[in-house]
Amino acid sequence: MRDKFYRTHSVLHFSGGLFGVLGLFLLLPILIVLIFWGRYGDGWRTVAAFTIPALGSFTVGLLLRLVFRPKKPDMTSAMLMCALGWLFASAVGAVPFVIGIRSSYLNGYFEAMSGFTTTGITVYAGLDLMPRSIIFWRALTQWLGGTGILSFFLLITFRGAGAHFVFGAESHKISSGRPAPGLFNTLKILWGIYAGFTVFSIALFALEGMPLFDSICHTFTALSTGGFSPYDASIARYGLQGHPHYRLIEYTVTFVMLLGGINFLVHYRVLTRDVRALWDNIEMRWWWGLLTVFTALIMIDHLHRAGALAALARHPSGFDPAEIERVFRLTVFQVVSILTTTGFGTQEIGSEFFPALSRQLFLAMMVIGGCVGSTGGGIKVLRVAILNRLMIRELFKLRSSGRTSTKLVIDGRVVPDEEVHRVAALFFTWMALLLAGGAVTALLSELGATESLSGMFSALGNIGPCYIPVITMIEIHPLVKITYIFGMLAGRLEILPLFLLFTRKAWQ
Repeated sequence: MRDKFYRTHSVLHFSGGLFGVLGLFLLLPILIVLIFWGRYGDGWRTVAAFTIPALGSFTVGLLLRLVFRPKKPDMTSAMLMCALGWLFASAVGAVPFVIGIRSSYLNGYFEAMSGFTTTGITVYAGLDLMPRSIIFWRALTQWLGGTGILSFFLLITFRGAGAHFVFGAESHKISSGRPAPGLFNTLKILWGIYAGFTVFSIALFALEGMPLFDSICHTFTALSTGGFSPYDASIARYGLQGHPHYRLIEYTVTFVMLLGGINFLVHYRVLTRDVRALWDNIEMRWWWGLLTVFTALIMIDHLHRAGALAALARHPSGFDPAEIERVFRLTVFQVVSILTTTGFGTQEIGSEFFPALSRQLFLAMMVIGGCVGSTGGGIKVLRVAILNRLMIRELFKLRSSGRTSTKLVIDGRVVPDEEVHRVAALFFTWMALLLAGGAVTALLSELGATESLSGMFSALGNIGPCYIPVITMIEIHPLVKITYIFGMLAGRLEILPLFLLFTRKAWQ
């Protein structure tokens, strides 16, 4: 007979190991404290900001490992581990903000959750003068969350039976294949590619004249499609300061965000000399198509509003290549930033540079998000393609005999009805949560309908930028922040594991 509450033992024993790993990562920013000692506020306070939660994390982790017995996890307990793991990680990750910059715990928890889920919404201003160790910690949380904090834990510590359940609970709930047989081999390949891209990106930024600290932080947050920047002006800072290579930096950030937004299985195939992976499946074809269409529409919208197209039609000799390049660079940067759910900015998405049509397109991009198996959030491009094929199939059935039976086929593979139902259910739940979050924001603030909805779009899509200014987000009602915290985690875990936490029988 099964032990009562065996799942509780399994979940909490596993969580103890995760606490230990978090404790190790909390010690890394102390190196940054030593480098910047006496500058930006780094000193004994920031040493305490990381040593106290690290020691606490080690202690709690050890107690959980000793008190609760290890049990083989099933899919239900794996989902509980997943949801609790992200909640616990954010709870511990909030402490450095509370001690280091005297933040409230709610704001610290909000920032940590935004970091680990690679959302990028921030409740802090004055980043330029903030302790560099705190800035590094913000970036590190996003890098860890990029491919999943639990997947990293599995890679370095967990070898027990049922590990594949834990990996499946955290990764995106749709079939995307594996680069190699065996879970451990898959994790080694994924994290190997991720680490390789990290080193490559840091080197690129450094060669372009970006300070090493900035190179590391921007790599951590661009590749993970998180979007936290060390500066209030984000990437625009380099242009505002007249950096000699700011255009190249912006193009490079765009490229790194693209790397993060593409399925890592595609990267593996390309790195093993199968370049066809960039276009031989429906998701990649949709991906390039969406990038092209959104970029073209927003460029045309901006140039039309600025009168550039009319001037070009009247006087072709007045064509200004520099202006076209500027609009293209800023537009493609922002489209990639939003569609990969990174959230970096060279312009505020609510600024006059982007007219009304562009801002509505940004909301659509927030919902779509990146590719399956990427570090991006959102519903995912593949699911949008499946929903589109589903609509086409239903139209075909209406035109055909009522006895006609058609299967949904993607890339030559029949999509099981169970997966189609899951996609439809997820899309419905997303829409419901978007409306609920928008309603809570509108009720508890003075924001209009578009601004209120954009906040939940941002949280649930793990995207970051929205039409709510940072100063307003800092002062917004605590209940709205809690709603966004729930939305960020629901978006990252794709809802089901989070809802399972509130099911009593799941714990038995």
